[in-house]
Amino acid sequence: MPDTDAIAFQGSPGAYSDLSCRTVFPDMPTVPCASFEDVFETVREGGARLAMLPIENSVAGRVADNHILLPNGGLHIIGEHFQRVNHHLLAPPGATLETIRVVRSHVQALSQCSRLIRRLGLKAVVHADTAGAAAEIAERGDPTVAAIASELAGRIYGLTSLAENIEDADHNTTRFLVMAREPQVPPAGTPTITTFVFRVRSVPAALYKAMGGFATNGVNMTKLESYMVGGRFTAAQFYADVEGHPDERPLRLALEELDFFAREVRILGVYPAHPVRRDWVDAPGDD
Repeated sequence: MPDTDAIAFQGSPGAYSDLSCRTVFPDMPTVPCASFEDVFETVREGGARLAMLPIENSVAGRVADNHILLPNGGLHIIGEHFQRVNHHLLAPPGATLETIRVVRSHVQALSQCSRLIRRLGLKAVVHADTAGAAAEIAERGDPTVAAIASELAGRIYGLTSLAENIEDADHNTTRFLVMAREPQVPPAGTPTITTFVFRVRSVPAALYKAMGGFATNGVNMTKLESYMVGGRFTAAQFYADVEGHPDERPLRLALEELDFFAREVRILGVYPAHPVRRDWVDAPGDD
């Protein structure tokens, strides 16, 4: 049984989820898990105290698996973390940009570094995950094969970074949720995010009516995602993030109105807003 005062993540050691764990909780051992389901189970059964789950990426969009798992996963959101994704071109010692012919990585990492791959004329081969690709090329030691992964993966597997920060988009960032078995609700009056799910019937204006209370009470909704559940087209489940605390009057009234028009409203977490959100608000807008 792993150390219970540990944090679980999906992927191999050196994955970006592992990097996020070590960034936010540098003193906690990390527990790699084969799947997102295994991450939930590990925390539920006491194999780790916390979980780090990617929920969306600024380039690739939402992580659909976790949107589906969150409502019934038995865990609570207690925090969030925004991890800048800095891809490295990693190769065995002795390899150079001139020797490599093939690059392996997760499909999203390959697409996020397409400019460099084209410029070097490399053959892109899809791997299950970035850190797993790094581990594989370290074991093979072939100077013609490289991987795209994190700097952490390079250190863990003894690889050389032939190029750093090779991602096409300089805003490439993944948002992670920190999960625990029990909620840890911050006090009202502090910058807070509330995450919840709800369902509406597939009838005209159902979503409009459900969302009306957030507009009239001045509650800012930062995320709203819909997805089908149970293979049925007659109803949709929505995932939402809003700024505010349920004990504060504006959000309390908005949730009361939502409960009137929607079904199965369930709060998944009330947690501190990450400081980066304040930086976005203070930054000048794009013209």
